[in-house]
Amino acid sequence: MSDSFVPPGQQRYLRACMVCSIVMTFARFKEEGCPNCEEFLHLQGSSDQIESCTSQVFEGLISLANPSKSWVAKWQRLDGYIQGVYATKVSGQLPDDVRTLLEEEYRIQYIP
Repeated sequence: MSDSFVPPGQQRYLRACMVCSIVMTFARFKEEGCPNCEEFLHLQGSSDQIESCTSQVFEGLISLANPSKSWVAKWQRLDGYIQGVYATKVSGQLPDDVRTLLEEEYRIQYIP
């Protein structure tokens, strides 16, 4: 079975990263971190960081098999990310210290 498969009874544990919008379970974020944002979010092994930098409130799902060639990935600004399942809209706010780190140290403009 695929690493991304989520059994029907487990969908309530899905969360979306507030930076890249990838959707995974809480347990997978804790085990692997965010495949696109781990460098600066440091989600792996940190329940507190997962709670503050991911959200259970999101809308729509996009499955990307080839982000570099997908027009949907370009339209959603996902074309630089890995293949996976992404939310079209994520609700929530990153903590101020994380936003400052993104903007000042990594020069990433955060767009909620």
